[in-house]
Amino acid sequence: MTSKARIPADLQGYEVLVAVCGGIAAYKVCEVVSSLAQRGAGVTVAMTEAATRFVGAPTFAALSGRPVLTSLWTEQASADPQHIRLTESLDLLLIAPATYNVIGKVANGIADDAVSTLICASASPVVLAPAMNPRMWANPIFQANLKKLGEYGFETVGPSEGWLACRTIGRGRMAEADEINEVVAKRLKMSPPVSLSSDQKTDD
Repeated sequence: MTSKARIPADLQGYEVLVAVCGGIAAYKVCEVVSSLAQRGAGVTVAMTEAATRFVGAPTFAALSGRPVLTSLWTEQASADPQHIRLTESLDLLLIAPATYNVIGKVANGIADDAVSTLICASASPVVLAPAMNPRMWANPIFQANLKKLGEYGFETVGPSEGWLACRTIGRGRMAEADEINEVVAKRLKMSPPVSLSSDQKTDD
């Protein structure tokens, strides 16, 4: 019997927030969260209400080892009921699947649920993994919103062309977990963990 190659714990100290939005591609994000956690990153998951229709919050809680945020008013032992403080220690925010809806919200400054509020409150780098119908992807309104976010420094991975849940073939298939993980890891390693920087400031 041959054993699988050991996953390197090369993301120790980094904090990642994974914002899961409502799309069938949400199932792929399970592998993303699991891999990041195995590589040593601290992973917190926030989900839109629609996302919970595709993958249950307990699944992401088990994979991340942390509570999952599904509402601005989730009961937790914190004096910050909207969980904004969570964004202060982030090294990166991953939005996957990044839907037409959430990209439109963020591009236009709308923060009306846990996911959009955390995204708008975050100052960390953001990686988008879009997934949607090909016609939605090609919509000029959407493309304008995506371009706007790119100008603000948001990085996009995918989508690719392929067979989609709407039973058509075209561009809109979310990037695979391995590709997303490598983009996230590369971006994280561009800077030391925020927690390490904070410790150094405290020592100074």
